[in-house]
Amino acid sequence: MPFRTRAVVTGAALAAAVALLGPAPAHAAPTPAAPGTDGGRWSAAPAPGSGSRPGAPDRPYFYLEGAPGAVLKERLALTNPTGGAVTLRVGGAPAGSGRWITAAAKEVRVPPRTRADVPFTVTVPRDAAPGDHPAAVVAEGGGRKTAVPVHLRVTGPTLAALSVEDVAVERRGSAAVIRYVLVNRGNAPLAPRLAVHADGLLGPVLRRVARALPVTLPPGRRIPLTEPWPDAPALDSVDVRLTVTAAGGARGTAGATYTAVPWWAAALPAAGLLAGAAGWRVRRRRRAGEAQAEVRVGEARAEVRAAQAGAGPGGRSGPPQPAPQPGPVSQAAAASSGAEVGT
Repeated sequence: MPFRTRAVVTGAALAAAVALLGPAPAHAAPTPAAPGTDGGRWSAAPAPGSGSRPGAPDRPYFYLEGAPGAVLKERLALTNPTGGAVTLRVGGAPAGSGRWITAAAKEVRVPPRTRADVPFTVTVPRDAAPGDHPAAVVAEGGGRKTAVPVHLRVTGPTLAALSVEDVAVERRGSAAVIRYVLVNRGNAPLAPRLAVHADGLLGPVLRRVARALPVTLPPGRRIPLTEPWPDAPALDSVDVRLTVTAAGGARGTAGATYTAVPWWAAALPAAGLLAGAAGWRVRRRRRAGEAQAEVRVGEARAEVRAAQAGAGPGGRSGPPQPAPQPGPVSQAAAASSGAEVGT
């Protein structure tokens, strides 16, 4: 073996022996948490049944099952590994089924390096719908909050029922939108599917097969929804029908009538009304003028007839009389007076 290689191997062996036989190097000891603080390291988890330290492999969440009106009991384990006591507030989540949770104590003081098991109850309302009701029990303190899930299942017969209400079609420019409301009439959450059919005067104008809607309908809830209709007819009378189905035999259907009229067609009745009103005014004025003319003609004819009737009881003069002709007496008188009378 070459000298250089032998020296390297010998040096490595000596270094390893020193490391094994020599004293271990000193490590800094962990700094304990200040008294009265939790150091942000307390934890909350479901209490194990065996009394051992709870962990994720034991139970990551609570699972409870009961009928409406049942009172279910469980325990929450609060672990404080720090050197100071901590005070934690315990209760159910303020929303949803978390309001059914009641802890045995609202505030719990956990001594240092101690685990405290806090009992709590879940009171299922008598009118609770069968099915899954997610909830959580919450522990809070020292600037931290931890929520432990509670998977609660209410037993009983499941009823799936829904209805479709308030169907209407609204025109939006060259397109339209169908508005409707879904109502869960049963006691189980529903994942609805929608099918749309529309028939015009000349036949079908819209056919959409059933598809899943991006909503989950909880029991007793009403959800307004819209369905776009980009190629709606511009001139037609259409019967629109919506059919909604869900698992468990739930089915609802409803419809509405939609009359599509373009703007120029909608303006025709108004134009006709205006033209009719104008014609009526013209005819009215013409009839009024004719009536006035007839009155004036009647008055003139009455004046003519009065003039031809002669003098009446009021002393009116009659027609002019002819002048008198000279007779025999006038001639004799003229002869006696010496006047010449021609023959």
